[in-house]
Amino acid sequence: MKKILLIISAVLIVTTIQAQFHFGPQIGYTASKLTTNTSDVTSSVKNNFLFGAFVRLGEKIYVQPEVNWLTQGGIWENTEGTGIDQVTNRLTMTYKTIQIPVSLGWRIIDLKIANIRIFGGMAANIATDKVMKINDITQPIDDADWKSVVWQYQVGAGVDVLMFALDVKYMGGLNTLNKQDFVWDGTSLATKSNMFTVTLGWKIF
Repeated sequence: MKKILLIISAVLIVTTIQAQFHFGPQIGYTASKLTTNTSDVTSSVKNNFLFGAFVRLGEKIYVQPEVNWLTQGGIWENTEGTGIDQVTNRLTMTYKTIQIPVSLGWRIIDLKIANIRIFGGMAANIATDKVMKINDITQPIDDADWKSVVWQYQVGAGVDVLMFALDVKYMGGLNTLNKQDFVWDGTSLATKSNMFTVTLGWKIF
């Protein structure tokens, strides 16, 4: 196993040395949603912005690690009763996150001044602040019940024009945010964070 890891590391080092290299900042827009394991609770999308930086190594086939700062979360609603007795309870979850995606991409069309790419990969999300708001009351999130690191897969496509890189990706949760089922408004929820992101990067070099 160690020999295999050494061989892979050596190949990556040689590839990195010989590969085309780009680096730059990026900004973006996210639309995140916390999915649930029940149809009794409706989920809404929470929109936010992100900023970060990326590195791209390779030409036709490339590796792209990133570091992004963003807010993930979602809104849940549960309506009870009918008519004038109808009551809607709302739960808002907010996760301020350092996100570290790593993508493997393929440049499928190369027109020199522009190219089109597809990619996929994984992302680690490290929570720096976690807040839960039930209706108008804000409550802290207990670290014992809610995870500080969650994982997502990602798939997407991108376009490069001159020094600019536009990427659109979908990120799906691989594990739940909560360590155990979270009971809200009488309903037990298991949550995953899913999101769309659009980023615009500037290749400084």
